[in-house]
Amino acid sequence: MDGMPKTSARLLALLSLLQTRRDWPGALLAERLEVSARTVRRDVDRLRELGYPITAFKGPEGGYRLDAGTELPPLLFDDEQAVALAIALQLATTSGAGIEEGAARALNTIRQVMPARLRHRIDTLRITAVEPPVLRPDPQVGSGVLLALSAAVHARQELRFDYETGPGDDGEPVPPRRAQPHHLVAWGGRWYLVAWDLDRDDWRIFRADRITPRTPNGPRFTPRELPGGSVAAFVAARFRGSTGSAATDGDWPCRGEVILDLPASVVSHYTRDGVVEEVGPGRCRLVLGSWSWTGLAAAFGRYDAAIEVVGPPELKDAFARLARRFSDA
Repeated sequence: MDGMPKTSARLLALLSLLQTRRDWPGALLAERLEVSARTVRRDVDRLRELGYPITAFKGPEGGYRLDAGTELPPLLFDDEQAVALAIALQLATTSGAGIEEGAARALNTIRQVMPARLRHRIDTLRITAVEPPVLRPDPQVGSGVLLALSAAVHARQELRFDYETGPGDDGEPVPPRRAQPHHLVAWGGRWYLVAWDLDRDDWRIFRADRITPRTPNGPRFTPRELPGGSVAAFVAARFRGSTGSAATDGDWPCRGEVILDLPASVVSHYTRDGVVEEVGPGRCRLVLGSWSWTGLAAAFGRYDAAIEVVGPPELKDAFARLARRFSDA
C-alpha cells in the first residue's frame, strides 16, 4: 500500500508528459520520471487499461505516443489551459449554435474537479457574447486581465486602470481611469468592458486589450441600469454610432434602401446586419444601416453591382459625394 500513492502520482506525471508532445522516446520518459525503462513500460500498460490509447513506435530509440481513441479518456490541464477552456465554454453557452446545454454541462464538470484557487477565479467570470467571433490580427488579451475585469464585475467593485489611448494634448500621459464595471463583452473577435466612467459621468465601452488594471479595486457600488436594459442592444447601438437616447433602440443613425442587380441568395450570403428581399429575377431589395450616410453609400457599393437608390434623399446625396471623391482619387 505504501507504493500506491507514488505509483498514482507517477501515472499522472506520465500522462501529462504524453499530452505535451506527440512522440516520446522511452529513454527520455524514464529520465524525466526518474524510473527505469521497465517501469515506464508497466506504467504505459496501466494507462492502457484505464482507456488511454497509447501506442509504441519503433526506431533507433523506440518510444510512445498518445493517439486518438474511440472514447474520450480523462485529460489533464494546467492552470492556463483550464482558465482558457472555461472562458471558451462560457462563450459557447451563449453562442446560439445549439451546443449551449452541452457547453454548460462541460463547464460544470470541469469546475467540480478544479482546485479551489481556480474554481474561485472561474466563478467570477461574467461574459456576454454579443456577436460571433471573427479572425482579427488584434492584440491578444491576457487571461489575467479578463479574470481581473470579470471579478470586478462580479464583485461590483470600482476599477482603476491605465488605458492606452495615446498621450494627451499637452504630451503628458493620460491619467488612470475610474469606472464602475458592468459587463465583459465579446464582440467581433475583441473583448470589451462596458462600464460607467466616473470621471466623465457617462457610459463607456473600453477595449480590454488596452486596459492595465491597477490594484486594489475601489469600493463596492450599486449597479446602474444600462440604457435599454440589454447589454447586446446597448453595445450594438454604440458601435453603430448611436449615443444618448438613440442607444436604447439599437438602431443605426442612418438607414437606407436600394435595389441591386444581384440575386437575393447571393446578397444575403454577404449581409450580416440587413434586410434582403427578392424583387425579380436576378434583382433584390437591400436595407442597411450605418454610422453615417457616406459610410452607408460605401457599404452598398461593396456589392459590386448596378445600384438603384430607393431612398432617402440623404443616401442619394452621399452617393454623389462618394462619386466625386472617388473621381478625384
